[in-house]
Amino acid sequence: MGRHEQREQVFMLLFQETFHAPEDMPRQIRLFLENNEAVASQKDSDCIEDRSRAVLEKIPEIDRLIDDNTEGWNTGRMGKVELAVLRLAVFEMRFDDDIPKKVAIDEAVEIAKKYGQDSSGGFVNAILAKILKLGD
Repeated sequence: MGRHEQREQVFMLLFQETFHAPEDMPRQIRLFLENNEAVASQKDSDCIEDRSRAVLEKIPEIDRLIDDNTEGWNTGRMGKVELAVLRLAVFEMRFDDDIPKKVAIDEAVEIAKKYGQDSSGGFVNAILAKILKLGD
């Protein structure tokens, strides 16, 4: 499983987070990985779990950054797909030096287009571009 596929699995877990209490997420992660035929190896499973937990730990900080860089929107009003995509991308941009920021943005836009509405890719791109400028 490549990084793109792992990223997509992490996105799915982050999407699930929007429906569950934080204390339920360890169980939800286990169930997701146990019943997921797309996750073929223990190495992939461990990577997905580690990345998901890392993002979940940073959600308050990530959400503040998203809220500070949107006009007329906040994380409470966003669609669940867009929010999960943004959380993952912001995590990669801010906390993962192994992933180039532009790759994180491109991947986020692709996931948003695949799972979101017609306008999701543009919405995600605009917010992430603004956040990218903060770091430059």
